[in-house]
Amino acid sequence: MIMVKTNDEILKMKKAGEILAGLHKEIKNIIKPGITTMEIDKFVEEYLEERGAYPEQKGYHGYPYATCASINDEICHGFPRNEALQNGDIVSIDMVVRYDGWLADSAWSYGVGEISEGAKKLMEVTREALYLGIDKAVPGNRLGDIGHAIQEHVEKNGFSVVRDFVGHGIGKDMHEDPQVPHYGKPGRGARLVEGMVITIEPMVNSGEWNMKLDDNKWTARTVDGSLSAQYEHTIAITADGPVILTDQGEER
Repeated sequence: MIMVKTNDEILKMKKAGEILAGLHKEIKNIIKPGITTMEIDKFVEEYLEERGAYPEQKGYHGYPYATCASINDEICHGFPRNEALQNGDIVSIDMVVRYDGWLADSAWSYGVGEISEGAKKLMEVTREALYLGIDKAVPGNRLGDIGHAIQEHVEKNGFSVVRDFVGHGIGKDMHEDPQVPHYGKPGRGARLVEGMVITIEPMVNSGEWNMKLDDNKWTARTVDGSLSAQYEHTIAITADGPVILTDQGEER
């Protein structure tokens, strides 16, 4: 069942989103060769505690950390670790923040030091695809319009869209209906209506789209060892167009 939010509820989610957006901006400033993703995870916990917020994914089905930190060929749900990040790595940090009972979800990919031109292109195309999907998040469109816009941009640039993980509705629960695929055909799927709040979070690989799971049963990585990137925002569907609740104020 798709949960439609009131304007007041969306404003509460926006407060959680502002905290999360602020976190990503801080992470951008501290990611560099030598830092560990475990140090970033600790920073996130302290940042949220200081603001009366909570890392929602910690404890979710037993997940043990405040962040997912996925490096290089890891697609998503990477565990923070004590090994230092290296020059040339790319790392995606995914977080869900609860504030005053409401949630916001956002992931961002970061280059560590000097990264390759191929990695830069992958990150650039993934980020562009996110915003192309967001542009389709208007009342009257369908979920397939979002997925098609993302898939078309990704594939024309020679990359692939992960099929095994999708966006989702969000509100007081982390995962609500509907599921939001990042591939598909226009005019298909559930119709978007004012008051829906969803995540759009394309995961894009430089090689094949298929994934495999690590022994920890959480971390997904590319089957061919290729790089993966992810960008995600929480979006409210409004009569005036899509509103990015996790907006960092970045240029598109």
